[in-house]
Amino acid sequence: MLFRSMERYFETMRDFQARGFAVAGFDWRGQGGSQRLHEDRYRGHVTDFKDFEEDLRAVMTGAVHANCPAPFYGVAHSTGGNIVLNNIRRHRWFSRVIALAPLIGLRYGAWPRPVVALLVFLVTAMGQGWLFLPGQMKRPMGAADFPGNPLTLDRQRWLRDSRILDSAPHLGLGGPTFSWLRAARRATAALQKMGRGDELLSPAMVVEAGLDPVVDGEAIRRFAKNVPNVAYVEIEEALHEILSERTAIRRQFLALFDSYIGADADARAEHSLEVA
Repeated sequence: MLFRSMERYFETMRDFQARGFAVAGFDWRGQGGSQRLHEDRYRGHVTDFKDFEEDLRAVMTGAVHANCPAPFYGVAHSTGGNIVLNNIRRHRWFSRVIALAPLIGLRYGAWPRPVVALLVFLVTAMGQGWLFLPGQMKRPMGAADFPGNPLTLDRQRWLRDSRILDSAPHLGLGGPTFSWLRAARRATAALQKMGRGDELLSPAMVVEAGLDPVVDGEAIRRFAKNVPNVAYVEIEEALHEILSERTAIRRQFLALFDSYIGADADARAEHSLEVA
């Protein structure tokens, strides 16, 4: 699992603004420009995803509701998708949500799931949850790491984002820790347990990246099939970071955005005019 800062999404923010939307963005605690949870700022470390849900509550109540015009729409990626989907089980923050490559299931590679579960339990029980997971990078990826990277096939956008970290290295992050994995397993299990009798308080669209090696696509598809009020779309030729992918891929996403959120916003605006 890899983490990024919101500076990578300035291009997408401009796309939204060009469509007439006000945009609010932030970094979850432990990521980007936010305060780190371990003295080694390159460790992707957290002990409970509920801390992230508190971040979302604070941003919505303290910044968005006070400064942005309603209605509110949520666009979240990967870990953010998990956080937002779990949050709208209890809160009606948004009129609609799009979760891109959401973390609903984890990929463990060659590691059997029971082995992972036992290892996570033992390491965290011994108070060593701050350790990096095996095989994870201990520093942010840079320009030289583009070949074979799991995030994007777009070299120019990769180099753009690498230059951001060159000028602001404090924004970067390496791989996750065992405590992060324990927290992620709990947060993904909560979504995987949802079924026809459960409810999201906002309609949601989940978007799978067809070439994604980071999150479990099958878990995304099961979630969309089992949970009411969830639409599913696959962008077949995309790696994990859809918003930093090739221009043709980004155009597919923006078309989805226009049809799912833009159309809803237009309908609400027309209704407001009719009432006036």
